[in-house]
Amino acid sequence: MDAFDPTAWSAALLGLFCIAVAIGALRQPGLWRQMVDEIDGSPALQLISGFCELSVGAAIFLLNPWIQGDLLAMIVKTIGGLMMAEALVVMAMSDIYFHFWLKNLAALHRLWPLFTLMAGLALAIAGMIRLA
Repeated sequence: MDAFDPTAWSAALLGLFCIAVAIGALRQPGLWRQMVDEIDGSPALQLISGFCELSVGAAIFLLNPWIQGDLLAMIVKTIGGLMMAEALVVMAMSDIYFHFWLKNLAALHRLWPLFTLMAGLALAIAGMIRLA
């Protein structure tokens, strides 16, 4: 039996998540803006979403080793670290942070889902190739 590869699984699952949310956003334009509006208006949702992102980001960051020369491992670990940083910002300064995103989502309502879809495809394919 092969050894468990947390980097491959993290990349594949995070990639599939990105693909699913991007498809949802492309199917329903304005969906992400609505979600950000709802989170922006609810301190409870800010705390819950920040805690969920912190938890997932910490799991990704802590389970994936930093292996010099392993590009996928370095990318996945960096994503986990960025998720933790974003979660802390959401919990500490959500008023400023969501104001920034609301402006960007309005201007780039098609570009963000397309970028997320491409990044998700890259992560999912890289993870699945590594698992094969």
